[in-house]
Amino acid sequence: MDFPTIWFIIIGVLWTGYFVLEGFDFGVGMLLPVLGRGTDAADGEKRRRVLINTIGPVWDGNEVWVLTAGGATFAAFPHWYATMFSAFYLPLLLILVALIVRNLGFDYRGKRDDDRWRANWDKAIIVGSFVPALLWGVALTNLVRGLPIDANKEFTGNLFTLLNPVSLLGGIVTLGLFLTHGALFTALKTSGQIREDARGVATKVGVVTAVLAVALLLVLGTQHGGNAWSWLTTVVAAGSLLAALGANLRGREGWAFIGTFVTIAMAVATYFLLLFPNVMPSTLNDAWSLTVDNASSTTYTLKIMTVVALVFTPLVLLYQSWTYWVFRKRIGTQHIPAAAEPVAAGR
Repeated sequence: MDFPTIWFIIIGVLWTGYFVLEGFDFGVGMLLPVLGRGTDAADGEKRRRVLINTIGPVWDGNEVWVLTAGGATFAAFPHWYATMFSAFYLPLLLILVALIVRNLGFDYRGKRDDDRWRANWDKAIIVGSFVPALLWGVALTNLVRGLPIDANKEFTGNLFTLLNPVSLLGGIVTLGLFLTHGALFTALKTSGQIREDARGVATKVGVVTAVLAVALLLVLGTQHGGNAWSWLTTVVAAGSLLAALGANLRGREGWAFIGTFVTIAMAVATYFLLLFPNVMPSTLNDAWSLTVDNASSTTYTLKIMTVVALVFTPLVLLYQSWTYWVFRKRIGTQHIPAAAEPVAAGR
């Protein structure tokens, strides 16, 4: 196996790590208005704080995966990086703005004891989670379907080229997968009524998502060069999602969460298996497609990157695993203190 192929696999693994980890962050953020409803204003605020606290210690670490994936693409496949980031300029800009707004929501919603202030930042978290969850699916589906790339490795389409029915279906599927993943993570990390509500949401959203995901992967597999490996990962993805829904119905949130974890990982693997050996297929002329060979860096560069990856990747994985272990316990509304009484002037 040559170095370009190795780095194509590594980039696939990095995107897998991003989607399986940041995916439940997006899901929890989008579920704020659903699982954050309480019997009264005070109970609702406690529930929303529980939701945010489930991902509070880990969301920023999960987000680093996409930075690493982008950096690895830039270093290992500069032509792929240049063409992809110019083709997806507007969607990636929207994703970046959404992530910034979402992160501000996490940091600032508790800075002022004011219901309207918190409600506005909650909206920022919801929108900032929804936009990336949708657009990442649109972008990745467009990669597999192919784009109008000319002989100069330049994208010749426009925004409406990207918003085609199949790619929009891809966005809806990632949206559903992340919602299901986030609901199961909430059920795994919480106790009380919010846990039961999360299980109910996971079942409802998961059933619809399973149907749409199978339809999407079948379309991509039949129209874009499905092979034995991609069909295998498709079957495993579908089976894992069904197993996750079954485990959720039996109250086994841990196994259910592992199921959606595997589902997302296998879905991303299917995308990359359908893409290989291309990195950006051209719909104008197959000869103009970017491949792992004509889009990669020099062998020397890839060798250095491989050594660095072998040294530092295990350290990063160990640190992130330790973080999840430290914050492994369930939380509930009983752990959220009541809002402090306002202090009168002069006291």
